[in-house]
Amino acid sequence: MAFSKKEEFTKEDIWLADIAKSLSHPARISILKILAQKKVCMCGDIVELLPLAQATVSQHLKELKRVGLIEGEIEGPKVCYCLNNDAIEKAKNELNKLFKKVCC
Repeated sequence: MAFSKKEEFTKEDIWLADIAKSLSHPARISILKILAQKKVCMCGDIVELLPLAQATVSQHLKELKRVGLIEGEIEGPKVCYCLNNDAIEKAKNELNKLFKKVCC
């Protein structure tokens, strides 16, 4: 029987690995770029800019929201998304620290 040994790692390392996993799809990278450019965007607007079905885009948005990189606010029948700048800054800083430690 397999079991996870995540508890053997620091909370920071687990968090950073989760962030990295959430960034592991090009659609999610594109979504972050769209939100950075537009500041705020409805789900339907994001769908129009990507070569993916609405349901697929929604799943990618859900993952980015789960890790806290974006926020979504319900406005009537639609959801308006924006970057969570604090989480983006934290992820940027932690990734920079990691790469400084492992750099040649």
